[in-house]
Amino acid sequence: MQMRFDGLLGFPGGFVDRRYWSLEDGLNRVLGLGLGCVRLTEADYLCSHLTEGPHRVVAHFYARQLTLEELHTIEISAVHSRDHGMEVMGMVRVPLYTQKDRMGGLPNFLANSFVGTAKFQLLFALKILNMVPEEKLAEAVAATQRPKKGAIDHTGGA
Repeated sequence: MQMRFDGLLGFPGGFVDRRYWSLEDGLNRVLGLGLGCVRLTEADYLCSHLTEGPHRVVAHFYARQLTLEELHTIEISAVHSRDHGMEVMGMVRVPLYTQKDRMGGLPNFLANSFVGTAKFQLLFALKILNMVPEEKLAEAVAATQRPKKGAIDHTGGA
């Protein structure tokens, strides 16, 4: 994932004019600007989701399994990309574990702010690609719904 210029977490992407580009060509053009060293194909497609609101956008989500060496190459390439420091503040690894306190790791990560459909896409990918057991994923999501320990009560009660 990436930390965006607006402080939201998201995935690399952009708009594709279907008159001139296939989805994969458009995505690879954006990845070339941001990462430069990975190409996705139709086989990497996972899902599509229509965003709600005044600007209805269909977000298409692709995923690919990488070796640790490929991931390191992408992380290094991302720092040297054209958009680094302007549109993208840096890459972020998603913690795929939960600490003993049941908040550290993935639950805390999911409490961040995500752009558009990015959180839905992340959870979908973690589930469909069996990266986190379904019950652990449900626990992590539920943990983000509970108030944090030591939270200040803002209800105005005395």
